[in-house]
Amino acid sequence: MNISNTSHERIIEIVAAQREFFNNHRTLDIDTRLTALRQLGKAISKWERPLCEALYADLHKSYEEAYITELSIVQGEIGNHIRHLKRWTRDRRRPTPLKMFPSRSRIVSEPLGVTLIVSPWNYPVQLLLNPLVGAISAGCTAVLKPSPYTPNVARVIEQMIAETFDERHIAVVQGNRKVNSQLLEQRYDLIFFTGSPSLGRIVMQSAARNLTPVVLELGGKSPCIVDSTADITVAARRIAWGKTLNAGQTCIAPDYILIHREVKELFVEEYARALQALHGDDPQQSRHFVRMVNDQAFERVRSYLADGRIRIGGQYDAAERYIAPTLLDDVDPESAVMSNEIFGPVMPMIAFEQIDQAIGFVNMREKPLALYYFGARSTGRRVIRHTSSGGACINDTIMHIANENIPFGGVGNSGMGGYHGRDSFDVFSHRRSVVVTPTWLDLPFRYMPYRLFRWVKRIL
Repeated sequence: MNISNTSHERIIEIVAAQREFFNNHRTLDIDTRLTALRQLGKAISKWERPLCEALYADLHKSYEEAYITELSIVQGEIGNHIRHLKRWTRDRRRPTPLKMFPSRSRIVSEPLGVTLIVSPWNYPVQLLLNPLVGAISAGCTAVLKPSPYTPNVARVIEQMIAETFDERHIAVVQGNRKVNSQLLEQRYDLIFFTGSPSLGRIVMQSAARNLTPVVLELGGKSPCIVDSTADITVAARRIAWGKTLNAGQTCIAPDYILIHREVKELFVEEYARALQALHGDDPQQSRHFVRMVNDQAFERVRSYLADGRIRIGGQYDAAERYIAPTLLDDVDPESAVMSNEIFGPVMPMIAFEQIDQAIGFVNMREKPLALYYFGARSTGRRVIRHTSSGGACINDTIMHIANENIPFGGVGNSGMGGYHGRDSFDVFSHRRSVVVTPTWLDLPFRYMPYRLFRWVKRIL
């Protein structure tokens, strides 16, 4: 299935129409925002089957995995915003110092305006619609750009959005990187981009022309540290699940393992058992095991199989774009599999003797989007204090993304800005400071020629 590029003229028309729509305050009313959130929730329920069928067609993603990792997360986000939006939009009082008496101060949250949301192909529903919830909640308009690498999903989302919303409020633009370039030529009040660090740099350069703020949800090589104190059975199961979810095509998937030498062989055994329990004797026959998104991704990930000694897996089928869950040992830290974000089910493993070696290894590289530690919680807290990552889990993987009450986002090379829950509302809003000063009292000391300056100096 091919996706046709939206024309340049059409892009200009959509952005201009949304600018006019926003400037006429059509999105400002809180009840209007709540109605739009409910409409989005109902649309996802109505289009649940077509969305899941499209996810299977593009990624071989089972209904269960599609619902858990895509649709349910968006529906949960919508429900959270509906429950709390009226409270989030209230003016917030702030203390005012005595020197400003009798003024009063508050913070007013106002929508930024016309926004652009660009999503990747790995979670093409969740990573497009979850930011949209924040845009609607804050009172913004949104131009949505799905990935052309999942064309069936892109087409279903376009149909769903067109049926549900006025395109002056929310519209979908389709196409390849040429369309991305044309989109980035337009002026927005916020660009929300999820993708690779290399593309994130292009987005940021384009946004700089208009001083447009950006939220960049990128990626990187998220380390998974397995210490000698870890429960190896649990660690192997949770790492295997996190690594093979979406066949490793997850921005916060465990990218590589740093493992204490004492427990390495036991971990290999338990990892094999965990993979068998998750995907059976032959993962290729499992309806829950996702495929590489395209031939280019397949060839890139397949090439990593030569970068170490295969302990588990290693099978592949080019016709199906299938690569088995694979564990690599004896990996060179400077090899391609340890230099590039893998984005596939291949897991390299490097042994360490002391936890400080693992901490140093992580800190020598770019800041990752996630960090996972398995072992004693006290050591886990130490690891987190002495490293930096967008998010982290102790004795788990992936699950920090599931809590809408904490922000999800990157740091450094893995991105900037956070969202989910209240943070989604805030990132699409401007927190406007307002000082209200009554006229019944007008103290003269602030005016020239600054009489009583000696007294005023004491209270400043």
